Amino acid sequence: MLRRRINLLFGGDEKRVDSRTIYVGHRPCPATEAFIPPKFCDNRIVSSKYTIWNFLPKNLFEQFRRIANFYFLIIFLVQVIVDTPTSPVTSGLPLFFVITVTAIKQGYEDWLRHKADYEVNKYPVIVLEDGRSIRKESEKIKVGDIVEVVEDETFPCDLILLQSTRDDDTCFVTTASLDGESNHKTHYTVPDTEKDLQSLNATIECEQPQPDLYKFVGRMHIYKTDQEPAVRSLGPENLLLKGATLKNTKKIYGVAVYTGMETKMALNYQGKSQKRSAVEKSINAFLLVYLCILISKAVVCTTLKYVWQSQDGQDEPWYNEKTQKEKDTYVYLKMFTDFLSFMVLFNFIIPVSMYVTVEMQKFLGSFFITWDKDFFDPEIQEGALVNTSDLNEELGQVEYVFTDKTGTLTQNNMEYIECCIDGFQYRNSDSMSELDGFCVTDGPVSKLQQKAGRDKEELFLRALCLCHTVQVKEAGPDEIDSDQVDGLVSELSQPDEQRGFIASSPDEVALVKGAMKHGFTFLGLENKSMKIRNRENNVELYDLLHVLNFDPVRRRMSVIVRSKSGETLLFCKGADSSIFPRVRQEEVDRIRMHVERNATEGYRTLCVAYKQLSPEEFAVADAGLRDARLALQDREEKLMAVYNQVETSMSLIGATAVEDRLQEEAAETMEALQGAGMKVWVLTGDKMETAKSTCYACRLFQRGTELLELTVRTLEDGGRKREERLHELLLDYHKKAVQDAPPVKAGVTRSWSTANQEYGFIIDGATLSLVMNPSPDTNSSRYKSLFLQICQNCTAVLCCRMAPLQKAQIVKMVKNSKGSPITLSIGDGANDVSMILEAHVGIGIKGKEGRQAVRNSDYAIPKLKHLKKLLLAHGHLYYVRIAHLVQYFFYKNLCFILPQFLYQFFCGYSQQPLYDAAYLTMYNICFTSMPILAFSLLEQHIAIEYLLDNATLYREIAKNAMLKWGPFLYWTVLGIFQGLLFFFGVKYLFSNPALQDNGQVFGNWSYGTIVFTVLVFTVTLKLALDTRHWTWINHFVIWGSLAFYVFFSFFWGGIIWPFLKQQRLYFVFANMLSSVSAWLVIILLILLSLLPDILLMVFRKPRGPHARQKKKIQTSAEARQSRSSIRPLLMRTFSDESNTVI
Repeated sequence: MLRRRINLLFGGDEKRVDSRTIYVGHRPCPATEAFIPPKFCDNRIVSSKYTIWNFLPKNLFEQFRRIANFYFLIIFLVQVIVDTPTSPVTSGLPLFFVITVTAIKQGYEDWLRHKADYEVNKYPVIVLEDGRSIRKESEKIKVGDIVEVVEDETFPCDLILLQSTRDDDTCFVTTASLDGESNHKTHYTVPDTEKDLQSLNATIECEQPQPDLYKFVGRMHIYKTDQEPAVRSLGPENLLLKGATLKNTKKIYGVAVYTGMETKMALNYQGKSQKRSAVEKSINAFLLVYLCILISKAVVCTTLKYVWQSQDGQDEPWYNEKTQKEKDTYVYLKMFTDFLSFMVLFNFIIPVSMYVTVEMQKFLGSFFITWDKDFFDPEIQEGALVNTSDLNEELGQVEYVFTDKTGTLTQNNMEYIECCIDGFQYRNSDSMSELDGFCVTDGPVSKLQQKAGRDKEELFLRALCLCHTVQVKEAGPDEIDSDQVDGLVSELSQPDEQRGFIASSPDEVALVKGAMKHGFTFLGLENKSMKIRNRENNVELYDLLHVLNFDPVRRRMSVIVRSKSGETLLFCKGADSSIFPRVRQEEVDRIRMHVERNATEGYRTLCVAYKQLSPEEFAVADAGLRDARLALQDREEKLMAVYNQVETSMSLIGATAVEDRLQEEAAETMEALQGAGMKVWVLTGDKMETAKSTCYACRLFQRGTELLELTVRTLEDGGRKREERLHELLLDYHKKAVQDAPPVKAGVTRSWSTANQEYGFIIDGATLSLVMNPSPDTNSSRYKSLFLQICQNCTAVLCCRMAPLQKAQIVKMVKNSKGSPITLSIGDGANDVSMILEAHVGIGIKGKEGRQAVRNSDYAIPKLKHLKKLLLAHGHLYYVRIAHLVQYFFYKNLCFILPQFLYQFFCGYSQQPLYDAAYLTMYNICFTSMPILAFSLLEQHIAIEYLLDNATLYREIAKNAMLKWGPFLYWTVLGIFQGLLFFFGVKYLFSNPALQDNGQVFGNWSYGTIVFTVLVFTVTLKLALDTRHWTWINHFVIWGSLAFYVFFSFFWGGIIWPFLKQQRLYFVFANMLSSVSAWLVIILLILLSLLPDILLMVFRKPRGPHARQKKKIQTSAEARQSRSSIRPLLMRTFSDESNTVI
């Protein structure tokens, strides 16, 4: 029986055979059916990564997956096991420090996630059990429980609405935390349910959990004594989603159908994975190169050692006879231990201190974002927030920006601007007098003094007051709703002034408010009767017979009402492309000009039409609508057919213009990002028309942009199967945007002067599902490849009606495309969390839609406008600093170890260190660490103001430009050159045997100390030459490090230390400085080593901010002469882009 019901429910879909049966209130169904208690997951939410038991092994495993950490672990173990020239402490201590700091940081972040989960899971809820209301913790809700939710509470799980305190059996919810829309949505109770839920005996059959927020299929069997079971279909309008909030309804009761990690919100949550920056990948690549150099050095020295020892008398000279144990040692084992000893000796070419310095640079550098006063928002009294400091440099490498629309690009605050009635414009004004005062005409001169006519005006305003799904909320004396209408006419009573509006779309509220400003007031809906007050302050009543809901295919909505005089009227409003074909052509001609003008000004336009229905027409429409709404199969298709049948032969009355206000400086920010070479994609759950209007307002789409639309509407235009039409459109768009398009030159932005056609791409969620998950007989990878190529050749891409998981899919597709571009996602609601987690960099906006996005983001900013400085200034500087840090570290350690390698050729490959153990340990920790750390925190090679004014500078560092193999090779060659110079320069000095006044010779430790002194001074002064932005901190650490080295050398060699077995450097440094020859060689070698850098600085073309500023001043002076004649033409023709040109 169950299988038969499933087949009926899902219309014979052979693929879907899985469903769940829920027993409402856990009451068994009638005895005719077998009762099998189903098992479902509990209502616990788990977003944490570790538990107290698996934290240590799991975290250590993740950390040692990093090639550097694993390498240093191996080196540490070799030093412990094998007799090596250096102590295990030199590798073990820095490694322990890095592992510990990282583990504490990741453990703290996971503790915060545990804390958030605990708050959600322990939240108190009320569950009906045996007729009593019992308070439980949220995690203890089970599928089948009847849950009570009161106003302004969030739903603890996915519920089917059974009962509401509203008279019309509806409730209102906001889904801001799910899809970003803060508008109120209407949900309906299941018809014919018992008022006493304790006596309700019913089962629910529905599909298994799936992530689509807008899709739900099920049905409810209601069992009554001595009656056939009543079957009621269930759709998305009956489902209340976890995370949504109850509004304007005192209380509801619902039955839990999906709980815990099976709720739609949890299924749309993308697990937080460890993000790694492109710089870290470059470090790993360079590390492999230096690892190869290290192994090569060890192999060469081991081989030459045994070649040298194979000569007579060299293996066992008379002064160094072997012990019996050494003679008995297996020769290959001895070779292997020698190889390991050489590896440890040269190991300092790959310093673990670089990773400590990089971690400190990232951690301390992140405070500059937090401290930036430009990011402080006085409205919320907060600044920027850094949740993940590991990705600072990634902010300077972004190639794709994925942004939410509602609450991110826009304020989601619609404002009525004007209307057009029968060809005459009525612009909004502060005056609330007679409608005549609003009349302005754009029509022929002969009609200047004419109006549209009183009847037409009042019919239009009645349409605005009746054609919507707005609800009225009465606010108390201390509570004024945020949607209240300001500045109403004085005739309105006090309750009307405190009236708030609730609607599924903000433009509906804007139009109702617009009608109020023109004299018609919507008073509310009571018992299916709509009340409006006209200009004469008389109340008119209309019976609401049917609402023909908006959908993205029809792109319009209608109401059928009956006036007190008995007239049955259909009022319809929608997009011009949807309304114009359904009205008379002569009416269209009068309105079209206004609609097109408003659209070019960035306003959202809607056309309004009406039709008077005869009793016969209404009877047919009424019967068709009722039958379609009761259908279990193909319900949407049947409703669509009736809607299209009714909405024909209408009369066009007029059009409206509504503005969705953009976020502050949204258009300027988007232009700056595009100027920096980034491609902007808008991913929104909102309707296509609204989103498209926003893209125009943000200048992502320009007037000349040709839009390539791939939506449900365009797929159904051809009258063929959707997949056939999809394939045809993809090929057509690919030919237009990719094959026929001229190649784009690197670094060229779009401009009004270019002759190339620009393309914008629009796709909706349903079509994206076809592209990403086509049927088995089609080529999935081919669809994705075509789609991606088209999008990458468009100036901007708009994806509308996206489910949260689809947003993440889009980001993942681009992230994994050819070239692995760096992606950034920015949003303000929980619906954006998945794409924020999926992108390389996730930005949360501290908006009005809760803090889910902020909690899951890598960085949080108060407003969209702050993204410009975050990327163009902070991101640019962070990348340049850390790239220099990485290259400098490899360079200075190559200089450090190369003389040690060369020394083996002159000491019989005996693994004799050139430098003292104290110098080996402290070179990277003390002598050279602080200058590069200060440089990597404070360097500004270009002023921040100039970076913000010239977005194109961002492109110069794009695609990891400073960490490519070219710059790496330059630094490596420089390190080899200086290492050779250090060693052989000092060797040349030692060709004179007597270097002291008393005729004594220098020993091998003096040799190593001179090399080390030249090395420390050279690499430190090299950094000083590279510094462009000097602060007192730079001076302190650079000159302080050199002074500390000199002081330490005197101190270390001037005292006999009791804990040392051998005092290698006793008075070596002081004796060295007593030789004039040593002084000469040290100074000369430092100058010779730095000569290439000095010559480059002298002869290289200036690239600093001063050079750019000078060039800019010269250019602007030349342009100023001709500007007076050019500007008026540009202002008339290309007003939106005049700043780009001049």
